[in-house]
Amino acid sequence: MQKASVLLFLAWVCFLFYAGIALFTSGFLLTRLELTNHSSCQEPPGPGPLPWGSQGKPGACWMASRFSRVVLVLIDALRFDFAQPQHSHVPGEPLVSLPFLGKLSSLQRILEIQPHHARLYRSQVDPPTTTMQRLKALTTGSLPTFIDAGSNFASHAIVEDNLIKQLTSAGRRVVFMGDDTWKDLFPGAFSKALFFPSFNVRDLDTVDNGILEHLYPTMDSGEWDVLIAHFLGVDHCGHKHGPHHPEMAKKLSQMDQVIQGLVERLENDTLLVVAGDHGMTTNGDHGGDSELEVSAALFLYSPTALFPSTPPEEPDVIPQVSLVPTLALLLGLPIPFGNIGEVMTELFSGGEDSQPHSSALAQASALHLNARQVSRFLHTYSAATQDLQAKELHQLQNLFSKASADYQWLLQSPKGAEATLPTVIAELQQFLRGARAMCIESWARFSLSFLLLHLLAAGIPVTTPGPFTVPWQAVSAWALMATQTFYSTGHQPVFPAIHWHAAFVGFPEGHGSCTWLPALLVGANTFASHLLFAVGCPLLLLWPFLCESQGLRKRQQPPGNEADGRVRPEEEEEPLMEMRLRDAPHHFHAALLQLGLKYLFILGIQILACALAASILRRHLMVWKVFAPKFIFEAVGFIVSSVGLLLGIALVMRVDGAVSSWFRQLFLAQQR
Repeated sequence: MQKASVLLFLAWVCFLFYAGIALFTSGFLLTRLELTNHSSCQEPPGPGPLPWGSQGKPGACWMASRFSRVVLVLIDALRFDFAQPQHSHVPGEPLVSLPFLGKLSSLQRILEIQPHHARLYRSQVDPPTTTMQRLKALTTGSLPTFIDAGSNFASHAIVEDNLIKQLTSAGRRVVFMGDDTWKDLFPGAFSKALFFPSFNVRDLDTVDNGILEHLYPTMDSGEWDVLIAHFLGVDHCGHKHGPHHPEMAKKLSQMDQVIQGLVERLENDTLLVVAGDHGMTTNGDHGGDSELEVSAALFLYSPTALFPSTPPEEPDVIPQVSLVPTLALLLGLPIPFGNIGEVMTELFSGGEDSQPHSSALAQASALHLNARQVSRFLHTYSAATQDLQAKELHQLQNLFSKASADYQWLLQSPKGAEATLPTVIAELQQFLRGARAMCIESWARFSLSFLLLHLLAAGIPVTTPGPFTVPWQAVSAWALMATQTFYSTGHQPVFPAIHWHAAFVGFPEGHGSCTWLPALLVGANTFASHLLFAVGCPLLLLWPFLCESQGLRKRQQPPGNEADGRVRPEEEEEPLMEMRLRDAPHHFHAALLQLGLKYLFILGIQILACALAASILRRHLMVWKVFAPKFIFEAVGFIVSSVGLLLGIALVMRVDGAVSSWFRQLFLAQQR
């Protein structure tokens, strides 16, 4: 066989596997069509009048604004229990004084002194718990796809409708300072921006100190409508030291002082939002869906009364995306087109002096607007693609139609409103929660195309005649050694276990704004075993020769039997080891092809098993924590291994060509 034919055939087999992986990824992992539609004040979210509260109000959009300004303090990796008081007991933790408890004391003090002005929530985060995906959710109200976790190193601009887009369209001045991830997500969107490099997790203070240098002067200047500050010290401290280190207490105390300083400067028309984008594990990592990773803190405060009642003993649990429609309506903006979050009805109840009926009516109005927006999104999305389940979609639309009709009747018949209001609110909430649940379920469906392509690739014959056949046991052992080396070097197929510190090997001071180099270093550290064993796989061709050499040594003369120990002439002339390759070069190329196909077949069986496990258990509670990450690691490992295998075979062929040329020259010299 020709060398080029061997490489092309192996490349074609690899392509079949790549296509299968791509099809399975598109059918299983959270994938969806990103719509570019945008909401606007000129176009209501659906038929019917706007809420009574927005009619005749200057500057009103879908609903009259309650606040003119917002200060959003995003503390990266602010886990919910970081905001708890010192005497709180964290489930799963020992009854000891943890260093991170009680450090955000200003939150608890505000909740006790001004219970109608503030609220603390447990924000339930959707996996993956990586910063870029969380920022996307916090601004669009949508569900970032799981596979987007890979773009956390090189974020791309958000094309979907989002809060930042709505703010700039309304002429609001948005000022940002902090994590430079926002620069890639919202290029040119801020009236003023101070970006700081975010990837150096060993640096706990540069970003935070840079923000503090400009935060209060900017706030005092008044040249802003929305002020966003994204602090990174807590997240970096978790990566470097873990949450139980004294440095974490120091960083949280610094954030507490920041919150106190902001509260003292707030005006009556300003809302303060303190939020964590995700949590962290007991080791300080994040990316998965463990309870500690998906549990973040959310704190709201205003100098004017926000809530008609005092805070509950245990903070309410809300989906993180609920903040998006809530902020949009509070600021008098349209809800972003693709939002699937549910408004936080408490913030539309009025202050502590508001009447129960008027509070319930305001809540119903906000929910109805939210439901109209979600219904419009579902209708538009279902017309563009077939991702959503038709039966569930029809049931939800019927539920919305009934809830909308009940709401319209409620507005036209005030006498029976008090009895009907709770039913309408419950129906609207049921629709919104059902729509979100359907989107989560529908965007994680399984495609059988992957199996078909893998069966096609696996059905390619992998047995060829010739004296250089490498046994299956040797190929299987080689593949298992690659996997064993992956685990023995401290790696695991989960995102929190990635060795992020590898990004700084040789670069202790960081990489500046470069993102591809640290990603390459981390990838090389993670998949080094796959690459090395794949490149070295052609060395297994020596296996039969080694066995043959050992067999000949065993057949040597026994001690004291010199007559039998004399070697026959035919044995003396038989070439040994790799010298036999010169007598049958076509067998050598066929052996390389056979070896490559066997190795790809074993790797394909591994990834096929992961795909089957992920698809069969796709509704399992641990699917996003165990099975999906395992499949992703196996898929990337397969790609790295296949590329390494092609490089290894090409290298062996190059060496074989050079040796063959040398043999020809030697043979010609002997003939002369």
